[in-house]
Amino acid sequence: MILTKHELSPIALFTFNRLNVLKQTVISLQNCRLAKESDLHIFSDAAKDKRDYDIVVQVREYLKTVIGFKNITIHYAQTNMGLAKSILNGVSEILKVNESVIVLEDDLVVSSNFLSYTNQALNEYKTNPDILSISGYSFPIKVPEKYQYDNYFTKRASSWGWATWKNKWENIDWLVTDYVSFSKNTKEKKNFDKMGSDMSNMLAKQMRGEINSWAIRWCYHQFKKNLYTVYPVVSKVMSIGYGEGATNTKSGRSRYITPIDSTKKREFKFNQVANLDKRFTKQFVAKFNRKTRTYYKIKTFLKNILRF
Repeated sequence: MILTKHELSPIALFTFNRLNVLKQTVISLQNCRLAKESDLHIFSDAAKDKRDYDIVVQVREYLKTVIGFKNITIHYAQTNMGLAKSILNGVSEILKVNESVIVLEDDLVVSSNFLSYTNQALNEYKTNPDILSISGYSFPIKVPEKYQYDNYFTKRASSWGWATWKNKWENIDWLVTDYVSFSKNTKEKKNFDKMGSDMSNMLAKQMRGEINSWAIRWCYHQFKKNLYTVYPVVSKVMSIGYGEGATNTKSGRSRYITPIDSTKKREFKFNQVANLDKRFTKQFVAKFNRKTRTYYKIKTFLKNILRF
């Protein structure tokens, strides 16, 4: 599929105070095919307090040197917004004047065909009412023999290198006003947890104010509307943001580690019929079950102990 300049979506990159990983993200994005034809919007959050001030200044000085894109617009927050508010406001701002957007955070490395994949997928599914978003990330999965497509579907969105459309982003109930009734409905909670046993618990933490996650509210909207996310069979994104400074991933979680696409593939074959293929769904959901999450928490804990 050959895309014209008018069919390329703008890129929104969100950053705060991690200069080293930000540089890696930008370099990988610069190395993408289609980067020079794409508009890049960078959203720079402000310092929380005096401890962040110097590094945020350094980040912003670096951002002034970024090149390699058709147009670069830097949006400087005047006060600290936090990741959730930054993304909600930033994505909404881009979608006021664009029909779609590709979103990255400052701790993700992308493959050279990331923009090719996301732009083609956005164009492929733009009129499909069943698709909520495109994910650039995928767990390492075993692809069935003779599987002919470059994607599969799940009903759980990813926040690691993703894309969506204006008409799918609008009218989301970010306040989750029906949460009280949902929280009392055991059957609904069980259904929500079909794409991961952590879902209902994360939403409960969000509503209690224990976490501030835009992504779990995004996933809840997806559940309520019965929508799909398109995933690549080979990941186009790798997270490098584990450890100190990470907003939502404080410790290394090796279950998320995946090799990214090293091919030069430019054209992708997408399945037109959204469905849950049990061969993929079983592998995907297994990454979120309690047994797996507990195993990797213990593994990380032991690794940290052995460092001392």
